[in-house]
Amino acid sequence: MSASSPVAAIDCGTNSVRLLVADAEGTPLQRLMRITRLGQGIDRTGRLADDAVDRTLEVLLEYRRVADEHGVGRIQMAATSASRDATNRSDFFDAAEEILGVRPVLLSGSEEAEASFRGATTGLDPALGPFLVVDIGGGSTEFAIGAVRADGTSVVEGSVSIDVGCVRMTEKFLLHDPPLPEELSNCLAEVALHLDDVQRELPALAAATTFVGLAGTITNVAAVELGLIEYDPDSIHHFVLTKEAAEDVFRTLATETVAQRVHNPGLEPARADVIVGGLCVLVSVFRALDLRECLVSESDILDGLVAGMIHDS
Repeated sequence: MSASSPVAAIDCGTNSVRLLVADAEGTPLQRLMRITRLGQGIDRTGRLADDAVDRTLEVLLEYRRVADEHGVGRIQMAATSASRDATNRSDFFDAAEEILGVRPVLLSGSEEAEASFRGATTGLDPALGPFLVVDIGGGSTEFAIGAVRADGTSVVEGSVSIDVGCVRMTEKFLLHDPPLPEELSNCLAEVALHLDDVQRELPALAAATTFVGLAGTITNVAAVELGLIEYDPDSIHHFVLTKEAAEDVFRTLATETVAQRVHNPGLEPARADVIVGGLCVLVSVFRALDLRECLVSESDILDGLVAGMIHDS
């Protein structure tokens, strides 16, 4: 394939598997997202469950077909929290490599944070920095602090990853439907302890002037706040989500059953069972770091991975 061929990046996380196909200049051609819950039960077992692996491999087959339809010349799959934790990761990677033709790359927490920062700050005014980018995933949450140069390149000054995410928190704490008040309190307390560590490890985040949030929890909360009947990335991208709005959505969804939650306009039905766990992380970030608003980004780790592929070509 020539250097002018499209490229594809796959983000294989604890909750979802996402694809971005872009042209040789990095302009997005197609985005896809499928929830496979690869990390189901991994806190308890330390292994990727067979049915979760099967669901994920089916999606990788779909993504391989999509990539071929676009004439993709290079493809990269980045694996994150669930794969970092799994003792049977190699077996999963073997099967994924057979489908994709390339072996997945296991990202460390810091590498994941830096790729997310690169993607999330694309196109942002450098004058809005320093930026704090927070990526709430299924099994982990990444924090990166840094700036954007006048030429648009990003500079990460520090990053950290903590083992809290929408799936991990739900499976560990939120065992009733709806969650019991003490379950919510315990979940929030656990996240707060991790955030104490973040503040110790990243003292520079106190200087951040713009909080950028990304991934499914944050984009879904923004969609609920907007009351979107159909998900609209253009309405979500760079929407300003206030602390008050996030707290309001949290209070509403945390008191509903999963069956009731799915009727909230903007909430993706497949996320209804884990959205409260993700919200525990989001509201804790607002509270602990004394943040007032979040700039929601549809550009994320996938955009960062594509940018890296093009830069390295």
